Amino acid sequence: MSGIAWTGGTKWATQILSWAATLIVARILSPSDYGLMGMAAVYLGLVTLVNELGLTAAILRHRELTEEQIARIGGFSVIVGLAIAGISVAISPMIARFYGEPAVATIIALLSINFVFGSLGVLPRSLLARDLAYPRLAVIDGLTNLAQMLTMLALAIGGFRYMALVFGSLVGSACGALLALWWRPHRLAWPSSFDTIGSTLHVGWHIVVGRLAWYTYNTADFAVVGRVLGKQALGAYTLGWEIATMPVERISSLVSSVTPGVFSAVQHDIAALRRYFLGVVEGLAFITLPAAAGLALIAGEFVPAVLGRQWLGAIVPLRLLAVYGGIRSIDTVTPQVLIYTGHSRQSMWYSVIAACVMPVLFVVGTRWGVGGVAAVWIVAYPLVVAPQYRLAFRVLQMSPRAYFATLWPAVSSTAIMALAVGIVLVALPQTMAPAVRLVIEVVTGVVAYGGMIAWRHGARARAFLSIVREHAL
Repeated sequence: MSGIAWTGGTKWATQILSWAATLIVARILSPSDYGLMGMAAVYLGLVTLVNELGLTAAILRHRELTEEQIARIGGFSVIVGLAIAGISVAISPMIARFYGEPAVATIIALLSINFVFGSLGVLPRSLLARDLAYPRLAVIDGLTNLAQMLTMLALAIGGFRYMALVFGSLVGSACGALLALWWRPHRLAWPSSFDTIGSTLHVGWHIVVGRLAWYTYNTADFAVVGRVLGKQALGAYTLGWEIATMPVERISSLVSSVTPGVFSAVQHDIAALRRYFLGVVEGLAFITLPAAAGLALIAGEFVPAVLGRQWLGAIVPLRLLAVYGGIRSIDTVTPQVLIYTGHSRQSMWYSVIAACVMPVLFVVGTRWGVGGVAAVWIVAYPLVVAPQYRLAFRVLQMSPRAYFATLWPAVSSTAIMALAVGIVLVALPQTMAPAVRLVIEVVTGVVAYGGMIAWRHGARARAFLSIVREHAL
């Protein structure tokens, strides 16, 4: 809870400043400036998944590594970072020719330096996470974001156009790497012998492949909708996805950024690992399930009142993807349990299978429009990840009944909330302004959920809140 509090507090504080700076920069720069960065981001975003090589998770998994082994892993990370940077510079002209924009080559070549900075920061950040030094990691992230934001803002005002975004990213990455190295220094060594670090690199390889597979099936729906249903349908689907997943994604990603260090610390204590896992799932469910269900219920009023009637096509995908967002929010920590208990290979294969199955189902779903594609996430995704849960339950020596008992307070209270909001939806006159209906529905949902928690699950809620007050406030 302390780690979440530090990480969340720093992230939200810098996020507010970042939003303000982004709005100012957006008024100065042109859409074409952002378009050039977007073209480069397609390649850079994919390579970023590979650059770290999963070494952070690998170091956390193998807490028994010697100082010499850690130094060799750090040296290997830097070699990989330099190699990827060199390859990126070499192929940047080809990517620029593909887009017909010469400036893209310069952007990719310069931003390739970030891969070197990132490789230098892998080792110290991994060791800080292993030591559960989340306050220091939070400060590093906060100062990194602040440096990037101020650089970007100053250069945009100075007339540097898209280069303001490029140098802002470079300064931020350099700041993050230098701060991590200063706060948790560790020597680097040439990886002359891979025998001593082979098992660690294997874990990293499993994680990289799993990430690439995850990236494949997590973006396949956008490609399918755009190719089969067209740009208008893709626009509605994209907006529905962003709104539906943003609230729960922010919360679950915040928690999952802290849990690796905790899970790795208790990987050999199954009872403690099970307790942490269930505690995290319960906490996520308390917050994200009602938010996801509420968003699905009020989508009909939310879209016209907040986004405008031109986005009515986003209502159906928003409803369905909000339901999926609730499922996904409590699923984020399950793969971590497998990775940090020595089952990274199985976790990788589960992702590869999902990458083979989900795109095909998205194509089938297009027969029913964007709603059919969104429904695939609700119907098929739980079935695809079911084997992962079966293995996690076996590793944690836990029955499915114990898992669902942990979810019951949030699930049952969310069901009552949904019933209350549904009654209000039917009872309110259709002639009422959407904004007024929206406010009434939100208030009804909050009161119903809070009342149900207090009435039927007060003891569980008070126990959870006492932990939050004790360790996070």
